[in-house]
Amino acid sequence: MRLSRPRIEPVSDEESTDEQREILAAAGRGRSPLNVQRTIAQYPALARSRQAFTNHVMRETSLPARERELLILRTGWNCRSEYEFAQHSRFGRSVGLTDEEIRRVTLGPEADGWADFDATLLRAADELHHDAFISDDTWNKLAERYSTEQLMDTVFAVGQYHIVSMALNTFGVQFEPDTTDRFPA
Repeated sequence: MRLSRPRIEPVSDEESTDEQREILAAAGRGRSPLNVQRTIAQYPALARSRQAFTNHVMRETSLPARERELLILRTGWNCRSEYEFAQHSRFGRSVGLTDEEIRRVTLGPEADGWADFDATLLRAADELHHDAFISDDTWNKLAERYSTEQLMDTVFAVGQYHIVSMALNTFGVQFEPDTTDRFPA
């Protein structure tokens, strides 16, 4: 965690406006909204605009959930966003990633134990992070399995979580009290 306290405070239930409560209810989907959602609710117009894209990347994407989570976890790691990595460690487990695979994400695509395609996904995330471009070799390996929509969703998933990681790091979004996941030592 880069900051020990928030630069932008999350919206509290007690101090929220009607508009913020509506945004948080939609974001929480029946559970208590996360601090990232409460922080972004400080700017309702942005929160509403962002939600449509977030819904696409998380719920309407053409990517298999496990593969999406590998991309997001590697992006959170590359951006040094511990909050993002912690949240998506939980999501990753819920779609079949093991604790060992989540730890291995931090070691990158060359780490022993990855299936070829998993390594290709991590490599795509790394290339987008470092060069804002997927190399021909990596693209061609992705294209052997992925449709045009999946190729596009790969880029947009990494891009979305770059933006989120930048916001989390800069705004100082803090862990929820029940968060147990952290960056591996």
